Amino acid sequence: LPTDEYISEIIPDHFILFKPRDIVSGDFYWLSQKNNKIIATAVDCTGHGVPGAFMSMLGISFMNKIVNEMNITEPDEILNRLRSNIVDALHPKGYESESKDGMDMSLCVIDIEKNIIKFSGAFNSMFRLRAGEIIEIKADRMPVAKYDVMEPFSTKVIDMQKGDIIYMYSDGYPDQFGGPKKKKFMKGKFKRLLEENHKLALDEQKILLEETLENWKGNEPQIDDIVVIGIKI
Repeated sequence: LPTDEYISEIIPDHFILFKPRDIVSGDFYWLSQKNNKIIATAVDCTGHGVPGAFMSMLGISFMNKIVNEMNITEPDEILNRLRSNIVDALHPKGYESESKDGMDMSLCVIDIEKNIIKFSGAFNSMFRLRAGEIIEIKADRMPVAKYDVMEPFSTKVIDMQKGDIIYMYSDGYPDQFGGPKKKKFMKGKFKRLLEENHKLALDEQKILLEETLENWKGNEPQIDDIVVIGIKI
């Protein structure tokens, strides 16, 4: 994973909530800077524990190759290339019975020169918070994996203003069971939590998210890996 020092050089105002279910994780986060573009992603691989961690290592390796070595910075093209690499790595024979393991992810490219954010997602959406209101930037309904639908990924372009906050996350947080009825936390409640506390500094938001999760979970076990990224423009 990228070091805290490296991330802080690229994005001074951010938080990363990263809570593996086991010692190692099937969720990961990855960031890089190429010229005047910052590439950031939150990724949820198939599985958790050791099998999930192997997928994470594969994903990190391919992201380094695609962005840092091949200098590809368009988010849809990154996902297309990543999917191609994952399918080639897991399906060398091309048989139908082969693994459909892969990744759900949200990926954004912050273009500092043009003052825009380009977003591409595989099942996992992104939130943009502005002036206390959150909008959801929706992902394509297909994973980075061998799948029934394997069309090219799309890109959504949104304008960027000083003070905007973007959030990317895996489903581990909203899917956590707890509360008095032992139900899932749910995405709507997660979104409202961010909206209602948008005036807090990002490091305080991270603490709030952790405390809320622990209170909700109570004595229930953590069911999945968790990653949430907040970036303030």
